[in-house]
Amino acid sequence: MANPIPSSPDSRKIQTDESDDAPACVMVFNASDPSGAGGLTADITAIASAGGHPLAIVTGAYVRDTAEIFDHFSFDEEAVTEQARTALEDMTAGAIKVGFVGNPENISAIAEIASDYADVPLIAYMPNLSWWEEGEIDSYLDAFRELMLPQTTVLVGNHSSLWRWLLPDWSGARNPSAKDIAKAAAELGVPYTLVTGIPLPDQFIDNVLATPQAVLYSEKFERFEAIFAGAGDTLTAALSALLANGHDLQAATAEALTYLDHSLDAGFHPGMGHIVPDRLFWAQADVEGSEEETDTDEDAAGDDADPASKPFFDLPPNGTTKH
Repeated sequence: MANPIPSSPDSRKIQTDESDDAPACVMVFNASDPSGAGGLTADITAIASAGGHPLAIVTGAYVRDTAEIFDHFSFDEEAVTEQARTALEDMTAGAIKVGFVGNPENISAIAEIASDYADVPLIAYMPNLSWWEEGEIDSYLDAFRELMLPQTTVLVGNHSSLWRWLLPDWSGARNPSAKDIAKAAAELGVPYTLVTGIPLPDQFIDNVLATPQAVLYSEKFERFEAIFAGAGDTLTAALSALLANGHDLQAATAEALTYLDHSLDAGFHPGMGHIVPDRLFWAQADVEGSEEETDTDEDAAGDDADPASKPFFDLPPNGTTKH
């Protein structure tokens, strides 16, 4: 029998970090994406990059490459529920992120879990579902509207996707604004809506955080001459992690949009399809001079880029007065 290793005052001990600097846990419901472009792969890397610890709940799996989605296989609601409740009984989630979960049954199960943790903000992302069959899309969107949106704190989505979903009968002479979309979302229980990809002149796009009454934050970026896969999941996951770590909504939105812009700028082409955001761009930066470059960037940003200098908006939990 081998002798046990003697203890030594010089031995290294594992130090558990229970301080305020420990990463906050973020529970995320999404599908596995074998291409690595979006889905849980995007969520895990973005959450970790933004200082969070991902609690990744698999709701199904895509059959896809970097160019398109061919199919999706859903887990049943019992498998999704067991994963989430087991993790939540052990760890405290600072935010819940909901991506594509595959079917109305999973939407119902996740909404029930969220209602049991109504003090935790829920950030919901609605992707483009045009790859799916029309009947499946309608059933999914109806369930999401009725069950998930009343639990949602922040709804995130591309301007065209949210417009066609929430304002299908829009007949105005102009395209709906972010406030118009936020108003439609608010009628379903959502206090805040982050609308991305709003077309602007001169090859720019706007990204707007809004309520029905006001634009709380907006930032425009020059449009990339490329097609990306996984941008929406990347943005929503980063926003969720920043909120879980205690940032106010405006500051978290500004930081998450900047993170996405850098990820897209550093994007790469792993296959024959679209470009994938490099969500770990910060880990591949040149070490030499990096500190000096960071200081220069902060100085160049100026006071106008500091979201903390703008009005503070309280972030409500996922519960609403309606629920």
